[in-house]
Parts: sequence; C-alpha cells; structure tokens
Amino acid sequence: MDGKGADVELVELVDEGIALTGEGRPDLRRRLEQTRRRLLDPDVRVMVVGEFKQGKSLLVNALVNAPVCPVDDDVATSVPTVVRHGERPSAVVVAPPEGRRTADDGPPARVPVPLEELAAYVSERGNPGNERRLLAAEVSLPRAILADGLTVVDSPGVGGLESAHSLTTLTALPSADVVLLVSDASQEYTEPEMRFLRQAMRVCPNVACVVTKTDIYPEWRRIVDLDRAHLAALAPGVPLFPVSSVLRLHAAREQDRELNEESGFPALVRFLRQDVLGHAERLTRRSVGHDLVSTADNLRLSVGSELHALQDPGATAQLILDLEEARAKADDQRRRSARWQLTLSDGMTDLIADMEHDLRDRMRSVLREAEEAIDRGDPGPVWDQFSDWFEQRTASAVSDTFVWTDERSQWLARRVADHFSLEELRLPDLRVGDTEGVLDPVEPVPFLDPGHLGAAQRILVGMRGSYGGILMFGLLTGMLGMSLVNPLSVGAGLLIGTKAYREDRETRLRRRQAEAKTIVRRATDDVIFQVGKQLKDRLRLVQRAIRDHFTELAEEHHRTLTDSVQAAQKAASTYAAESEARIRELRAELARVEKFRARAVQVGQEPAPAGRA
Repeated sequence: MDGKGADVELVELVDEGIALTGEGRPDLRRRLEQTRRRLLDPDVRVMVVGEFKQGKSLLVNALVNAPVCPVDDDVATSVPTVVRHGERPSAVVVAPPEGRRTADDGPPARVPVPLEELAAYVSERGNPGNERRLLAAEVSLPRAILADGLTVVDSPGVGGLESAHSLTTLTALPSADVVLLVSDASQEYTEPEMRFLRQAMRVCPNVACVVTKTDIYPEWRRIVDLDRAHLAALAPGVPLFPVSSVLRLHAAREQDRELNEESGFPALVRFLRQDVLGHAERLTRRSVGHDLVSTADNLRLSVGSELHALQDPGATAQLILDLEEARAKADDQRRRSARWQLTLSDGMTDLIADMEHDLRDRMRSVLREAEEAIDRGDPGPVWDQFSDWFEQRTASAVSDTFVWTDERSQWLARRVADHFSLEELRLPDLRVGDTEGVLDPVEPVPFLDPGHLGAAQRILVGMRGSYGGILMFGLLTGMLGMSLVNPLSVGAGLLIGTKAYREDRETRLRRRQAEAKTIVRRATDDVIFQVGKQLKDRLRLVQRAIRDHFTELAEEHHRTLTDSVQAAQKAASTYAAESEARIRELRAELARVEKFRARAVQVGQEPAPAGRA
C-alpha cells in the first residue's frame, strides 16, 4: 500500500473513532477531529535556505524537473515559493487580506496567476524587496517525487545569514520537516553559515546540506571535504550532498541515467524519500495511534464499568465504591491543578525575566564590540560598512534570543506535564511567534558625518592657528628690530598652525567617536525595548496555550471517570427485564471498542509504508 492509501486508512480509522464517541463525549470527539485535520494536511515540508546566488532556485527546479523558480545571474527570489503535488500545473500568489499587512488580520487572499508569469511576483526584478507584501507563492505540479506529500519551499536569499532577513527564515524552520542548507562549491562554509546551521539544528528535526555548482568549480571535491570536516565538528551525522543542478536538468532532457548519477541528485532524492518522508509517516502514525488508543481506553472504561455492574449485581456496590474513589482522585487532581498552574505562572515569570536578561546580555556584547571598533579608528569614513555590520550582529543576537526562548518554552511545557500522571502525555504545539518584521519598529542607524575637510577648510584651520604664532613671535622679534613678518615668526606660525590643525583633527575624531557611540547605544536601547515587548507578548500567548491545553486534559480525564461512575450507578438501578438487552448492547459496543483499540495499537506500532519509487 502506498503513502496515500495509508493516509486514507488512517482517516477512516479516525472517522470510526469519532463515530464511537457519539454525542456523549464531545471532549474525545474534539480531540479526534483535531487528529483528522492533521491527517488531512499530509505535506512534508522541505525548506531550501541559504545566502543569495548559491543556486537554491535552480536546485528546486532540478529536483522537480520544471522551471518553477526564476533563475538568472541578476535575479534573486523575494517571496517564498512553495512547490507541491497537483493534478495540473498551476500557480497562485498568497497575499494578506485587502487593506491589511499580515495574514493574522484575516484569511489570506489567494490569487491565481499564469505559471509562466510567476517570476513577476516572486523575484527581485518583478517584485523588488517584496513591495507587493506577498506572503508566498504556491505552485502545483504533477511530479512523482511530490506525489507522497513532499513539499519544497524555495526561500528568499538572506543576504548574509546574520542579516535581518534571516529572522524570517528562522521563523519558518519549526514548521519544516527538513531544512536543506545550500552553499555553492566556490568556498568552504563561512562562519555565518555555520552559525545558521547551529540555530537550524536547534529548531528543526532534520537538517541536511547541499553543495551546488559542482560542474563549475574544479576544486569542488576539496571544498566538500572541508565542509564535511566542519559538519563533523559541529554535529556528526549531518548528511551532505554535492550536486550539479545543470547536469540534472540536462540528464532529464536527454534521459541519460549515467549523467543523472553524476549530477548527485539520486542520493538527495533517496534521502528525501526514505529518511524524510518515511520518518514523517512513522511519526504521524505513532501520534495518531496514541490519540486513538487514548480515546478507546476512555470509552472502554465507561462501557466496561456499566457492563460489569450489570453482569455481577453483587459487585456493583464495590464497583461504585472503586469508581467513587477514582472520581475523588480526579477531583483531587482538579483541586491540585493549582500546583501545575503555579508551576506555569512562576515558570513564565522566570522565563520572561531570563529572556530580558538574555536579550540585554547579547545586545551588551554587540554594544561592546561596536564601541571597541569605534575606538580603534575613525568611524566616519567607514560608517556605511559599520552600520551594515552592526545591523547584522543585532539581527544575529535577536535570532539567538528567539531560538533560546522557544527552547525554554518547550522546557516549561514539559515541567508542567510532570504534574500529570498520564503516560505519553501529549504536549501542546508551541511557537514563540513570527519574527518577520520584528526589527521593523527599530529605526535605521542614523547618518554620521564622515568628517572630510576640503582643502580650503584645512587651510583655514591652519591659518587660524598660525596667525597667533606669527603675531606672538613677530612682536618678540620686533623688539630686536625685525619686522612683524620675518622668517622666525613665519616658521613659528607654520609650526603652531600645524599643531592646531592636528589638535582640531583629533578633536573632530573624538567628537565623531562620541557621536557614533551615542548612536549605537540609542540603537541598542531601541532594539531591547521593541524586541523585548514583542517577546513578552509572544510568551504570554505561550502561557495561555499551555494553560488551556492542560486544563482540557484534566477536564477530559475527570469527565471519563465521572461518566464511569454514572454508568455504574445507572446499571445498579436498571430493572432485571432491561438488563439482558442492555448487556447485549454493551457487549456489542465493547467489542467494537476493543476491535477499534486493537487496530489503533497496530497503527502506532507498525512501520510506515514505503514511499513510491
């Protein structure tokens, strides 16, 4: 059975579970409806990231064997392009609701566009800087590699993986099933690329690396060896695939198997099909199986309690006593909910304080580096380069804080879960939030006077200093009978004028350095204020998500035990004439539940079906 058939089987099993819950257990029904929605979105997202002009778009085109992403020497991607399976080739652009700036303001607008005109919407040439404020472009293609749910996302180049643009890429990483970091074979990995890799590995389950353009650079094997050494030092086991997109496309046109093998793509495709698709399907089946078994256990307890009471009336009193004791424990658990809520409240307070300290500490490090750089020379002539460096370091510090805060949020959710005795407790799906535009409220680094003096200005400064020297020494030499302007007074004027010019230059330099330090301090304070506020808002949303999630779990557990007590009490008071009929109904229902549970256990244990060839 292929991947699609397995999805249909799981959906049918979830539908059977929903039918078994009936109208009496809306809590269990809601859980299975959420499970069903997850199953109906089977996409396995492969996000292609990297700096500008590394061959990302051509890699996507070669992977799906179609010119879906614009490629040119002077064309860069400005909008994420999502490529997924479809019966017919088509394309749509996704934009915020009319008159709004983000998708959070309402459902996004989906506008169909001709596939051949897609470049006008997703490239820097047609949509520079994403001035149209598009959220994404989506392309559907009838390709076998995409048929099992594989979705490839061509992300915009980040122009230096420490730049502000990389924040948007980092935001999308948690939603990806695998991240492909693309770097060409012109040089070994740079420090920004290794830094980005470290961040990506902390928020995404699978990370792989691709070295492109092996057909262009003769030394690509040496570069690949150097890159493998860097990866081994960072995290052994990260796969690396050297490829040539040009050879892959040429091999597809010529139907040349040997050339296709030489391109390096078969190894990459095997990784995506076996390690990524197969792993994702196993996790999906395990998660769905857990939800189904939990639902079956709740239903079995309720039905089994009533059936046992009817079959053994003498044991009804003891059964009700046991169930009352269980319900008392559930009531106690609800009363003790203050404990996990206190853990959540205190943990979130500590997390906000630690987040503020982490952000301030990282920004203080950036500020110290900036001030040291300013003290080492004149910031005026190199202010443009300095501003770019400062913005990159700031964006890097902010992204580190976001990743760290996301990890701490997951840790806090696990601490809260420790208060519950349920096995394999499902944790809430937490995301710190979208970092796109997080630095938009921060004002750009202001302009700094470069301090260039024209020839006339330098002469004027020198003349102001030399005038006093000529006058002073001219008066002294005049006492010796010499004229006011004489060789001694002129020499003294030149000497003092030169000294005055140097002092004026040093004064101007110190003033520019002080002004530059004031600018970076203000910029640092602005970043801490704006980013700190946004992080606090996101953490409050995380707090509400954790609270609501575990409150629902506690209510679900209590509802199951309460229903069991009520069923046993009802069974104890049922007339004998009705008992036999009710027993038959309960036995049939319990048999359905047991059969359903057995299938659910099998779903959670059996390996995922193999993907298509």
